[in-house]
Amino acid sequence: MLSDTQLFNVEEINDAAVEMTIKEIYDVLEEIGYNPVNQLVGYIMSGDPGYITSHKEARNKISAIDRAKLIEILLRKFMK
Repeated sequence: MLSDTQLFNVEEINDAAVEMTIKEIYDVLEEIGYNPVNQLVGYIMSGDPGYITSHKEARNKISAIDRAKLIEILLRKFMK
């Protein structure tokens, strides 16, 4: 039994979920033979979900993430 109050940072949890989703999409793109970096950059720059395959729901997953949030998380991860 925990006696101390536990603190949860919702933003950190949400960011971790987005990071995991990006990794899943990257893996799917790689799995079907696409260059994941090129495809993700194309999507981020244009907003066109056509850059992301619909295989394993990757297109639906990336469309659920705000592109500004996607860039923010990638930049934060890069700066670490």
